[in-house]
Amino acid sequence: MDKIRTAVIGAGKMGEIHARVYSELTQSDFIAIVDIDNDKAKRLAKKYRCEAIQNVGELIGKIDAATIAAPTSEHFALAKPLIEAGIPVLIEKPLASGVEQAQAVVELARKHGCLVAVGHSERCNPVVQAMKRLQIEPKFIEATRVSPYPFRSTDVSVVLDVMIHDIDIILSLAASRAVSVEAIGLGVIDPDAEDICNARITFENGCIANVTASRLALKTERKVRVFSRQAYLSVDYLKKTGIAIKADPNINVVEKIRELKKAGTFAMLTQNWQDLLHVEKLDVDDKEPLRLEQEAFLQAVADKSLRPEVSAEEGLAAMQCADMILESVKKHRWE
Repeated sequence: MDKIRTAVIGAGKMGEIHARVYSELTQSDFIAIVDIDNDKAKRLAKKYRCEAIQNVGELIGKIDAATIAAPTSEHFALAKPLIEAGIPVLIEKPLASGVEQAQAVVELARKHGCLVAVGHSERCNPVVQAMKRLQIEPKFIEATRVSPYPFRSTDVSVVLDVMIHDIDIILSLAASRAVSVEAIGLGVIDPDAEDICNARITFENGCIANVTASRLALKTERKVRVFSRQAYLSVDYLKKTGIAIKADPNINVVEKIRELKKAGTFAMLTQNWQDLLHVEKLDVDDKEPLRLEQEAFLQAVADKSLRPEVSAEEGLAAMQCADMILESVKKHRWE
């Protein structure tokens, strides 16, 4: 198979990570770094032995695919000329700075028959992949994602900067449409951009999710708990570890409890509780999420029958849910 000529738009921190991955992938011929700041572009171009370009338009005719890792407010303007030229793009999360622009990206991609993927790299986190392999049907999901102030993406709310990761994962797990949201948030550094937010999302199939995001915490924590009829899951995204707890398939738990009550030995249940359960560690591969994301994207570029890890439509769905959260935050604005 011929190598896919690739480029990265944006020479910031995320741009450099994408550049490194593209330079390492065997299916990628890394062509260029694009940034309006020519010094930044030249620095990365020298490091990864590619061309430094200031204007996105110069890429047309030179590349087969691109990743956009510029500030969110610039996503649509940078993606538009590439999509119109039929060049597949992977756009870092969130897809755009608002639902209207995200919808425009999806419509533009459909019009030109162009592949657009979204960089929700947490979907490629090995523990998330392990969760999905269990094929559970969640009834309740609790996600927490907090960290000290990152001094980046300050142009958007913590909902679009941080919580959007969990929104995307929750939507993929719930496999249902969000019908209602109750949320509250607060901007501390900038009153117009929330730094802390909690949202309770109810889905059409009855699943409920409670999501908390903060970029003002004293420590970094990224965890999710999932309750379902099949199992209880507890996952740590940072440590890339997780457990699944199920009722032991050889034991009828309800019947066992009834027997203990009837025999007057119910207190024994606290001592033997774990004997009634099957606890297993999730089978987690230690692979770099962004590498998996880029590999899936390039595979979809090479083979149109394949899909990227997160499609533009899924990126739009995450944006729509995030918009519902932001609207609820406005209604419950702190005075």
